[in-house]
Amino acid sequence: MAHISSISSAIFTDLSVATGTSSGGIAGSPAPATLDKAGFDALFVTATSVPKYFRVGNVREFPAVGAPPNIVNVPVYGQRQSQTIGAQSDAPSLEVTLNYVPALWAKGAAASVFTAGEVSTRGTELGNIVGDGVSRAWRMTLLATQPAGATVGASLSQYDSLSTALGLVQNSIFYWLGKLESMLVTPSLSDSISATAAFSIQSDFYGPYTV
Repeated sequence: MAHISSISSAIFTDLSVATGTSSGGIAGSPAPATLDKAGFDALFVTATSVPKYFRVGNVREFPAVGAPPNIVNVPVYGQRQSQTIGAQSDAPSLEVTLNYVPALWAKGAAASVFTAGEVSTRGTELGNIVGDGVSRAWRMTLLATQPAGATVGASLSQYDSLSTALGLVQNSIFYWLGKLESMLVTPSLSDSISATAAFSIQSDFYGPYTV
């Protein structure tokens, strides 16, 4: 397909993490062969029976992603206004707010294979990656409509980084390498239980790409 080409909401935006081969827990994902579109795309393609990536379901709020500002204000004696110069930029803080479902973040859950039909998250292993210190490839895909590819359990998932999956609808994709450092859960009496997942960023943001 192509990038989103009109003003619209992005209510089907997806967050996914590449996990690599998993056995009784999540192993660190190998770094992409190249830090470019082709290298990252290859990590988000479905294997028939072994999860290569997981979708993070029940996202409540996404943060801003992209190139962070590297502009600083410099005061100058004798002038009414300061000047701005380009300098080293800080990695942005990245926090994702979730509607927390404890079963999907159960620590120590065993590996699972795909089941028939699309599910919001494949398995219950996401809790194992919180604070494990492993840098993984993450993908955030802006979607105004839900992709309609093959379902989980086939050789293709509708959320794969392929022209025959995500590429069936307009999409814009950002990739980055990062660690999921913490998960803070907030109980509630009148709303859903929420949680805040905080990332440390280990690379630039790559994109926006499209498939």
